[in-house]
Amino acid sequence: MKILVLGADGYLGWPTCMYFSQRGHEVLGVDNYFRRYASIELDCEPLMPAPNLLQRAQVWQELTGKRIEMAIGDITDYNFLLEIFKHFHPEAVIHYAEQPSAPYSMIDRDKAAFTVQNNLLGTLNIAYAVKETDPACHIVKLGTMGEYGTPNIDIEEGWLDIEHKGRQDTFLFPRQASSLYHTSKIQDTDLLWFYVRTWGIRVTDLMQGPVYGLSTEESDLDERLMPLFNYDEVFGTVLNRFIVQAVSGYPLTVYGRGGQTRGYLNIKDTMQCVYLSATQPSRPGELRIFNQVTETFSVTELAEKVKAVGDRLGHKVEINSVPNPRAEKEEHYYNPKYSGLLDLGLKPHFLTEDVLADMFRVVEKYQDRINRNAIFRGISWK
Repeated sequence: MKILVLGADGYLGWPTCMYFSQRGHEVLGVDNYFRRYASIELDCEPLMPAPNLLQRAQVWQELTGKRIEMAIGDITDYNFLLEIFKHFHPEAVIHYAEQPSAPYSMIDRDKAAFTVQNNLLGTLNIAYAVKETDPACHIVKLGTMGEYGTPNIDIEEGWLDIEHKGRQDTFLFPRQASSLYHTSKIQDTDLLWFYVRTWGIRVTDLMQGPVYGLSTEESDLDERLMPLFNYDEVFGTVLNRFIVQAVSGYPLTVYGRGGQTRGYLNIKDTMQCVYLSATQPSRPGELRIFNQVTETFSVTELAEKVKAVGDRLGHKVEINSVPNPRAEKEEHYYNPKYSGLLDLGLKPHFLTEDVLADMFRVVEKYQDRINRNAIFRGISWK
């Protein structure tokens, strides 16, 4: 297949390019380096140094003989994006090209406006480019489990059957996001659902939980192929942050009571999920939604797992409860359904002590690059 990866420089985007390329697909990656620039602006650069996309593609080709084409540009520029579609004629487009951080969206008004503008205009442009060039092109969009919030009922896989006053219908599951970023992702889903109904395009929306991990089978070939691994409050996911905090001797930052429960998955499983979705596409006129998680944990449970492994490896890990800067429930019911991707063939990698120990060992190798001032700044929702 011809696979277009938007947001190809990111934590998930670059590994996705390699994953498809390794399996014989023709890949074009696109990025505008937003995350690199934002990390420099906020002084929270990734743990491992990473060559730029063109350099990484060159390393990949030297090691494997496989070519990944790259284009640097902004998909909110419709003319740029349309030319990419006309040049490449993708059969599937993997959409990571969004401002991906809840804390970033809550820093101030300008970053909130950027989040809304960037995320919604980019998604709109993709829908129009598909309609204009090839309506059969399958859009695989990375959504987020954060769209659902923490309802006091089971979270179904995207859709909910409703009976009201003797009549029945099926609706998108009610969503109540906990940040402006997550709200923009809800609006992404609504945009795509509108164009699925209106134009008959095909979309798979992956409601992904927080991802953890430092490497994939492809990046293990050479450290220059590792993903952009953030550990800071703005761009780092919780388990990745905890590992770096433990290695650096920084007490693990558990927000409030620590009962916030979410669905998590290994970065290797993100690769599987996206690949399975792209190679087994939804039907024309279908918005297919999968909940992309493999296990659920509370923040306290994750902190205790990190402490147990860290202590065993010689780190004196402390757990510290800090006032919660976010507006969220700290204790709640949480039971998401996630059978769809398993049915497609997902083989999960579960969070074991060995997995955590491997993460510790990689972080230890780069511990002199840890910027302790970036770990926690208390970006407040209030």
